[in-house]
Amino acid sequence: MKANFVILLCVLINIYFSDAASKQKSKSVTTFIDAKWEVTPLVLEVAEFLADENGNYLWEFIDAISALQPPLIDLSTEKASYDKVLEVAGELIPPSQLSVLKLALSLHTYSPKVEMFAQMASERGLPSLGCPAAADSLQGPQLVESFGIDHHYPGSQNDSLVVVLYGELGTPEFTAFHHVLKPKASLGELDYVVRHYVKERPNKRVRLSGYGVELQIKSTEYKVQDDTQVQSDGTSDGGEQQDENEEIEGFHFNRLKTLYPDMKENLDKFRQHLLESSSELAPLKVWEVQELSLQAAARIVSAPREEALKVLTTIAQNFPLQARSLVRTQVSSELKQEVKENQESFSASLNLQPSDTALFLNGMFFDLDVVDMISLLEVVRQELRVMEGLHKIGISQSQMSSLLALDFGGNNNGEYAIDIRDSAVIWINDIETDKQYRRWSESLMELLRPTFPGMLRSIRRNLYHLVIVADPAKHQVKPILKFAESFYVHLAPLRIGLVFAVNPDSDANGFNDAGVALLNAFNYVSELKDAYHGLSFLTDIYAQIKEERDVTVKDVINLMRTRYPSASVDEIFGEDSEYDTGRKLAKDFIERTGLRNLPQVLLNGIPLPENVLNADDFEEGVLSEIMAQTTVFQKAVYKAELSDSDNTLDFIMNQPNVMPRVLNNDRVYLDVTGSIKGSGSVDVEAFKLLSPRDKTAVILGRWMRYFHGPRSHPPHILTHWVAADLQEPSGRSLLLYALQNMKGSGNSRVGLLLNPLVSPEQKAQPLNLLALASLRSLNPQAASNLLIHILEDENLASGLADGSKTLKDVPEMGVDFSELSEALKADGDASKTDLELLRAFRFYCQSVLSVPPGSRAVVTNGRVLGPLDTTEAFTLDDFSLLERYSLRVYGDKILQALKAKANDDDDDIDDSDILMQAVAILPALDIVVIVDPVSRGAQKVGPIASVLHETLNCNIKLFLNCVEKSSDMPLKSFYRFVLEPEVQFTPEGRQSAGPLARFTNMPTSVLLTQNMQVPENWLVESVRSPYDLDNIRLEDVDSGVHSEYELEYLLLEGHCFEANSGNPPRGLQITLGTESEPVRVDTIVMANLGYFQLKANPGAWILRLRQGRSADIFDIVSHDGSDTPANSSDIKVVISSFRSHVLKLRVGKKPDKQHLSLLSDDDAAPGLWNSITSTFGGAKKDEEEEERINIFSLASGHLYERFLRIMMLSVLKHTTTPVKFWFLKNYLSPTFKDFLPHMAKEYGFEYELVQYKWPRWLHQQTEKQRIIWGYKILFLDVLFPLSVRKIIFVDADQVVRADMHELVELDLGGAPYGYTPFCDSRTEMDGFRFWKQGYWRNHLQGRRYHISALYVVDLRRFRRIAAGDRLRGQYQALSQDPNSLSNLDQDLPNNMIHQVAIKSLPQEWLWCETWCDDASKKYAKTIDLCNNPLTKEAKLTAAMRILPEWKDYDAEIKKLQQRVDHTHTEEGMEGQVPVPLQPSQADVHTHSASHSEL
Repeated sequence: MKANFVILLCVLINIYFSDAASKQKSKSVTTFIDAKWEVTPLVLEVAEFLADENGNYLWEFIDAISALQPPLIDLSTEKASYDKVLEVAGELIPPSQLSVLKLALSLHTYSPKVEMFAQMASERGLPSLGCPAAADSLQGPQLVESFGIDHHYPGSQNDSLVVVLYGELGTPEFTAFHHVLKPKASLGELDYVVRHYVKERPNKRVRLSGYGVELQIKSTEYKVQDDTQVQSDGTSDGGEQQDENEEIEGFHFNRLKTLYPDMKENLDKFRQHLLESSSELAPLKVWEVQELSLQAAARIVSAPREEALKVLTTIAQNFPLQARSLVRTQVSSELKQEVKENQESFSASLNLQPSDTALFLNGMFFDLDVVDMISLLEVVRQELRVMEGLHKIGISQSQMSSLLALDFGGNNNGEYAIDIRDSAVIWINDIETDKQYRRWSESLMELLRPTFPGMLRSIRRNLYHLVIVADPAKHQVKPILKFAESFYVHLAPLRIGLVFAVNPDSDANGFNDAGVALLNAFNYVSELKDAYHGLSFLTDIYAQIKEERDVTVKDVINLMRTRYPSASVDEIFGEDSEYDTGRKLAKDFIERTGLRNLPQVLLNGIPLPENVLNADDFEEGVLSEIMAQTTVFQKAVYKAELSDSDNTLDFIMNQPNVMPRVLNNDRVYLDVTGSIKGSGSVDVEAFKLLSPRDKTAVILGRWMRYFHGPRSHPPHILTHWVAADLQEPSGRSLLLYALQNMKGSGNSRVGLLLNPLVSPEQKAQPLNLLALASLRSLNPQAASNLLIHILEDENLASGLADGSKTLKDVPEMGVDFSELSEALKADGDASKTDLELLRAFRFYCQSVLSVPPGSRAVVTNGRVLGPLDTTEAFTLDDFSLLERYSLRVYGDKILQALKAKANDDDDDIDDSDILMQAVAILPALDIVVIVDPVSRGAQKVGPIASVLHETLNCNIKLFLNCVEKSSDMPLKSFYRFVLEPEVQFTPEGRQSAGPLARFTNMPTSVLLTQNMQVPENWLVESVRSPYDLDNIRLEDVDSGVHSEYELEYLLLEGHCFEANSGNPPRGLQITLGTESEPVRVDTIVMANLGYFQLKANPGAWILRLRQGRSADIFDIVSHDGSDTPANSSDIKVVISSFRSHVLKLRVGKKPDKQHLSLLSDDDAAPGLWNSITSTFGGAKKDEEEEERINIFSLASGHLYERFLRIMMLSVLKHTTTPVKFWFLKNYLSPTFKDFLPHMAKEYGFEYELVQYKWPRWLHQQTEKQRIIWGYKILFLDVLFPLSVRKIIFVDADQVVRADMHELVELDLGGAPYGYTPFCDSRTEMDGFRFWKQGYWRNHLQGRRYHISALYVVDLRRFRRIAAGDRLRGQYQALSQDPNSLSNLDQDLPNNMIHQVAIKSLPQEWLWCETWCDDASKKYAKTIDLCNNPLTKEAKLTAAMRILPEWKDYDAEIKKLQQRVDHTHTEEGMEGQVPVPLQPSQADVHTHSASHSEL
């Protein structure tokens, strides 16, 4: 057989190609992204991974690395260091997490965090010291600046002395410092903090992964390539290397060369032939593309199971080449039927349509359009922790599967809820019956319809019930009721209910109690009108009270007399008023539910956290809870558990988490996955050195003994640990209630964690020791009976506690106390052991449970409830409720799942400890992919699923969601997702350069454009490539096309609102900087969502309002999402991750600036403000700004950059006024950016490169051209500083023949911008004038349709009327339809012409041959090279024909380029290292001091 294959192979080689062909090289496209900072040692990234996993792992890792001999830094190769680091880490984490660690290192997930610490060190001046490690000692609370992200040595709680160690783990210098600081921190002498700092870092950037690269096939209808010859810079970075692991036409050449080494040369030739013969695209007929999606599915299904993901990835990522072979694939009717049935299920249950893509990880949905690999990896880690935890506590594999299959999702993540079906609740509205909601859909299926993120669904069902339990007279309640009224007025889908928690005393009435008065007034108005008007009356009273105080009776009566003069005040507010109803009902409701600390707000019965019950956070708290509960409803509708015929309130109140009374709702669980360490004896000092999870393991597995009753039998579903001091009455009561509940239940057992107020060394603990001795000496039932008898007799219990009574005073109750008496002897070994145990329990309560000495807590199945307040009662009813809740939510489910598997597999489950631990751990890794194999989603999901499968060996189910018939090629791009499962090394042991995107076997004749698809918060730019990445045609290059990108910034996003009004402060400027450079970048707040974005990099940053008008009028009054240290007066933001960072700011106007506006028209009313600016030079700056012409333009691709340079030159040639050019940086090539400083110096102009990331909440465009069009119009209000009054946009392919200062001076007549209308004079083009017919003719109503090639914007007017926000709002609405906004940049302003007026510029300001006749050309002030749909003439040809001056401009620019290139060549010949030609400091939109506005 082998001989036959060799013969066949030889025949193929002889037939298919010649020796000459083999000498040609296959051309490829390669690219990669580097971070802006140098590589970070992998050992430090591992340390941060472990710190994220468990704080104690970090310090164990530091100890282990510091103990290595020889030191890690001295190991021979980088591979040896990597292996050693993984070996050490492998002792701390399980194998599955080690695989995740390898993937995290490949992604360099923690490199930003290491770099952040390096920046902190730099700010402290460490580089100037020249030390490899340094201890920074900060003494005194005013100097300590510790961030939440810092690593503090466990137990070092000395706030008066902080020592920060900067150094590199694995070096002798770091180890020396660590060995000195660790003992002192252990003794509490100092707070020991570690921050990474590497003195000497290699001159090599961090290579990134986790992003996609697309080569999109471009239309060649209009020729857009530059004819300038490009010289390669010789940096291919592996671009010519061929990936022989890639399968070509079914041949795997790497494997063939291994099998037939003697045929290596011929195999190379055969491979080359296949590459060349298979890399050209063949056009497909319409009927051939119809079933391509199904044909791709058929090929995937027919592949071996282990190859399915690889086949999916190959097809999706190389589809234009794969399509030719796919058309020959037969599709069976069975496959079509199966796909159809799946799609019907997807549509009904998940609202997925054919071609939609979805990724589910253990049931959690991920949107592949927005999810990034690092966020996905974090979820994987969380799920793996669950798996490993179950494995550690002894759950078998079969039992684990059953547990993981349990659905706890319908229980609101374990949050308890209160049954609100009570007559005490007064409902303000009813969404199902009130007429204002009649237009809403009544179908619950609307819940499954996709919506814009954060948007509430308008469904005419009572899904969300907001119940406010409060005394309306209290000032704390005012904002809550105001928001409730606002929810009603704005038709929020909330049913609002009130419970008036007013004085229940019968002596109180409307004349002596304000709360009762408000209740009576509400009832009166509600009866007279309706409940909403009753609520409105309450808020009107609040509106009349200007100061911060409670409502008085006088306030209520005065408004009643004003609003209802005919009403009898005595009848409404008197003692026997018929309107005084509901007080007893409210009192009963509050007592029944156990609500304390009023006011309380319940959403579907779930209490909102107390910290959101204020004016700043209430609205967001309600919306967040609605979003959380929406997923529960969606799941119920999807599973047909909730249908349109059901009563929604009954469905909600019948959920397992609904209780009649309140419980502590904190979600704190013990880490029960530790290991039992140490000897069997009680050694408190050794116990103190253990990690928290290992302390818990020792308590659970070695020291804890339990009470249980006669009816109890293992396994016990519930385990209560009672932390209490039995020397105190409150501790005795808590234990008594726990034991009484246990005795009557039979489902629980009780363990005792004694937590004495005073240490055993300082004061005797007779009753505590008696309890410990009874557990050790008696059987559990006898010990229970004894303790219950003692605790029920408080006289006996208190006597035993103070020593006035002894065991002899306790009735024996048929129990032999002799062994117990022996155990209580002070000089006995048992008593000494109990004393040590008492000390250990006390330390555990403080260090792990965070319960102070003497305080109480209850730990139920690992969930910590406490510490309880000194006045807080935890009664028998509370224990009963806790048991009922736990059994309903998870207890019965877990036990039944384990029992079922035990019966099947003979697994032993008679272990109550396992049940306790399982609850503390719950919820392997199950991945479901639903994808159309020839969609954009498939291009990304294929490689992600493949790497996860290789890394985690997870269970992946692939459902193919095909389109039945296609009318066009479904994919017109090639794609690579850059991701490796592990860091790669060379054979010599050096770390490889890193992953890159490599496109091989590519068609050479088609025109391609390269797009980078990076995470939402990455700002990347191309920094090195001589090639035109917008127009790649491989037949025009010698070898391959290589490009290099840089992660220039990580985006810091936020939302800003005014504290009083809740409105966004439009035009507010925010800055980001450091101590040494206070203003590094700045931004402007939009009105849309109060959104802002700032460009940052890893480090600690200071956020401020910009000096000038912003800081003069406003102050920041609150902020969320920052990392501000407790003693810092500045707002500190720490950037430490590749993931998104979002801030929320609230600002308020200063008391004396309430009347001022940021965007007021200073020119309209000169007064005091203008006098001040004039006095201090502000007016002079404005005059300078007025004298300057500001030109904005953008370009992508070498041809348009060539046009852009000529446009700039034409502007400069026709004006004597200073010019400043503003360019969108996002798409400029490295070549253009390198040349720009030289051109600026030559011609004496200023320039600035502006940059803005398309906001994630704004509908995304996928085609580069449409994205560029969007940047022309959508962000004009935030791209430029406030000091720029007018900006003129000029298309790159335009030539100016007039002084642009005329446009600056042109009066726009109150319009925010002026555009030139399209010419009508060239009549032969009438058939192409779409605006004169159909929609546009009707919409414009006689107005002209304007062209977007040239326009002038009055930025002050533009911002003042919120034109940018209106344009973005209209864009968001229209862009959902792919057929709208065909010419986005000009369709949008023309569509908005009735809302945002356009000033029509004189026709001569823009002439283009396509639309304007030849006679008008001589009057043209600018000439634009419009595309001609009739002739489709190439731009370059048209430029040389239409514009006589164009060639001269072009020649002048080329001469300058040659001089610059010649200078660089000479520098290189002299042996100098040329400094990379980067734009000046001003190129980035950093708004230097000259941009500051007063």
